Amino acid sequence: MDSIRSIYKIGRGPSSSHTMGPSAAAELFKGRTQDAASYRVTLFGSLAATGKGHMTDKAIKEALLPKETEIIWRKDVVPEFHTNGMLFEALDSGSNLCVSHSFYSIGGGNISDGPALDDGSHDCGPICAESAPAVNVYKHNTCSETLKHMDKHGVSFWECVEYREGTGIWDYLDNVWKQMQKSVKDGLAEDRVLPGGLCVRSKAKQYLTRSMGLRPILQSRSRVISYSLAVSEQNARGGVVVTAPTCGSCGVLPGVLFYMKEDLGASKEDILKALATAGLFGNFIKTNASISGAEVGCQGEVGSACVMAAVAATQLLGGTTAQIEYAAEMAMEHNLGLTCDPVAGMVQIPCIERNPVAALRALDVSLFALLSDGRHIISFDKVVETMKKTGKDLPSLYKETSMGGLATLHLY
Repeated sequence: MDSIRSIYKIGRGPSSSHTMGPSAAAELFKGRTQDAASYRVTLFGSLAATGKGHMTDKAIKEALLPKETEIIWRKDVVPEFHTNGMLFEALDSGSNLCVSHSFYSIGGGNISDGPALDDGSHDCGPICAESAPAVNVYKHNTCSETLKHMDKHGVSFWECVEYREGTGIWDYLDNVWKQMQKSVKDGLAEDRVLPGGLCVRSKAKQYLTRSMGLRPILQSRSRVISYSLAVSEQNARGGVVVTAPTCGSCGVLPGVLFYMKEDLGASKEDILKALATAGLFGNFIKTNASISGAEVGCQGEVGSACVMAAVAATQLLGGTTAQIEYAAEMAMEHNLGLTCDPVAGMVQIPCIERNPVAALRALDVSLFALLSDGRHIISFDKVVETMKKTGKDLPSLYKETSMGGLATLHLY
């Protein structure tokens, strides 16, 4: 299992898989084909189906400047390895093909060369050597294996992260936390219609103002909504956010952590430890299932973010190891089957509202776990395995194609 740095990436929205990933692939390809006169990029599957709404073409073209780039949309072709497939072609001055290479945007801003051959290499051309392979930072890939190790040595989740990642992980997480807080504050400062044509207006600022007139218990939950909305809206307008684990679900964890800091007085040190634990659980999901909405539906994005926020909250509230694992299991269990059906292919409807709803759910399951002794029947690993199977069983209509569910509604 690789570093939790792969879970937390700082970059511009609105989509980690549809903008950050393709942009990274374009920059990698450009670095190896600097003699090209122009480029041609073919987008497949979900990238082609919802790429215009996610500004995939804009992200790729900007990364390949100053050379001209032709974008070809092939939503009728769904690659077997991953639906977010891209074929990059470098052309000479006569539009003849010089070099081609395939990439896959596998979620959270991460890219892949595709399936490995028996010898561990990739049958995909000369660019593979430039694609950094996943580094095995962690000895254990599942929560159950990690728990056995923890019981044997008497350590916590965050201590496992520190031991495997080194003390440098705290500086990394400190930068992540600083950006998360900035995204909340920047989002709360905005009060305009979001770009894209759906005429969705920013709500975070006015919701925070309205919350002040409510009773204390409602004020508290309303602020969680406002903080989470602020980040999600910031993402939708193409602002800088942190994938946690994706751009589409980037408001859940910061909303909960900002609430823990502002309303419950959590210290920076404790929040960084909570980020470490949350990243570890996000890594379990990424390794054993998927965090890509195009692959497993929104259960892989908002569901995973809900898990990360739930374990962070439970740890910050003094939960035991068993209670933390229980909170994680519940958070995913009650997001199973969540579809990815963005209207007009944009991360706005229903994506923005799903973030604060998941943030509140994370706090609810955290409380549920804290009231218990931590014992439960279904393990976190089992529910992750179920999520993966559920995602595979979901029709493609409900996996970021804008061809099913809410995405098919005629709003005007």
